[in-house]
Amino acid sequence: MSIAGVDDHQMYDKYPCRLPVWWGYFGDIGVKPDIDGISGRKVVLRIEKKFNRFEKLLARLFRAPREIRRPLDVKNSILWQLCDGKRSFQAICRILDNLFHEDIAPVIHRTAAGINLLKAKNLMTVLDEEFTGMWQIDKGIIPEHQNLLPLDEKLNITLEEE
Repeated sequence: MSIAGVDDHQMYDKYPCRLPVWWGYFGDIGVKPDIDGISGRKVVLRIEKKFNRFEKLLARLFRAPREIRRPLDVKNSILWQLCDGKRSFQAICRILDNLFHEDIAPVIHRTAAGINLLKAKNLMTVLDEEFTGMWQIDKGIIPEHQNLLPLDEKLNITLEEE
């Protein structure tokens, strides 16, 4: 089934792809598509905070966390998992429309807005061709440019899909 207007969208023939960032799952399984690698669980991203000298001093003094944990809602969690650089924008729109129906209407605009928000935070990019594995996009992998501490088990963040 084709979605009206997707052929005219600027991302029509593009491939949204996650950038290197540590991510894992939390919470129970919600809406789950019958697609390998898509868990139906919410996603949480872990990003190391970068401090200048003065900020480091203040962070140490006030015991500030050394990382940002950004939990995604159900729809953005599914979007995150779908954006592996192997699925086109139109395929992602079709899957999201089938999963969420009118809850995500208009699907083209909501999907593009989600992708653009993640792009603005340097968490995602949009490729002209399918992703060829130039960087790591799998869950639980600390990117080269980050220095994250081991995960605290009390947070109930896991790499298991179920």
